[in-house]
Amino acid sequence: MHLRNIFVLSILLSPIISLADAPTPWQMGFQAPATPIMQGLIDLHHDIQFLLIIVCVFVVWLISRALYHFHASKNPIPEKLIHGTFIEIAWTVTPSLILLFIAVPSFALLYSLDEVVDPSVTIKAIGHQWYWSYEYSDFNETDDQTIAFDSYMIPESDLELGQLRLLEVDNRVVLPVKTHIRVIITAADVLHSWAVPSLGVKCDAVPGRLNQIPLFIKREGVFYGQCSELCGVNHGFMPIVVEAVSVENYISWTLAKLESA
Repeated sequence: MHLRNIFVLSILLSPIISLADAPTPWQMGFQAPATPIMQGLIDLHHDIQFLLIIVCVFVVWLISRALYHFHASKNPIPEKLIHGTFIEIAWTVTPSLILLFIAVPSFALLYSLDEVVDPSVTIKAIGHQWYWSYEYSDFNETDDQTIAFDSYMIPESDLELGQLRLLEVDNRVVLPVKTHIRVIITAADVLHSWAVPSLGVKCDAVPGRLNQIPLFIKREGVFYGQCSELCGVNHGFMPIVVEAVSVENYISWTLAKLESA
């Protein structure tokens, strides 16, 4: 009966877990992309892996061929050829062309990481030891009407059914989909890093400095990340949870927050 209950719960919770963009046990690949930047990173990775396989196969074939044909039993008299202009030009030019083929899309992707389109939404993420705090200031009419909250990890003893251990927080970052977003990142004490793999973002939070990253989330969902800069003894206990919702739901959420503020 106990096993049957576990099976039923796993079936009921499978849609909830499948909608959560979070790491899974024994995961070897990337999480599903939710932004054009992450899609570009995955495509670049696949292209480089394709070139890597071709180069590795060619090098193994070349070494195997040399070992077979130039073995002492097959070629007892060593060749006196010690220089070849053509082969030296070939093994210099070919790797250069491969690196150029990799560099062009990687530079384009690198510049797109720093390109901030005129944002419709701006939020500020502040790293603390050991939690994150967030500020929304786009819809403020007065200084006292700021949407601001702290985001703490939910302890394992307080987790509800279906929530992820060490990844759930009490206050999620709510953002609209298909909207240009700017995230301003800083820290209040030591170095932190705001990173969400599914969104393709990882930016250092430096005390006394404001860094910014662009976001354009293509689909709704819940995306999990963690601090990626060693910041102290509880470094592994300050997760990041971004909930992407429709523009209508985002406006309703902000209005509710402003009323409560």
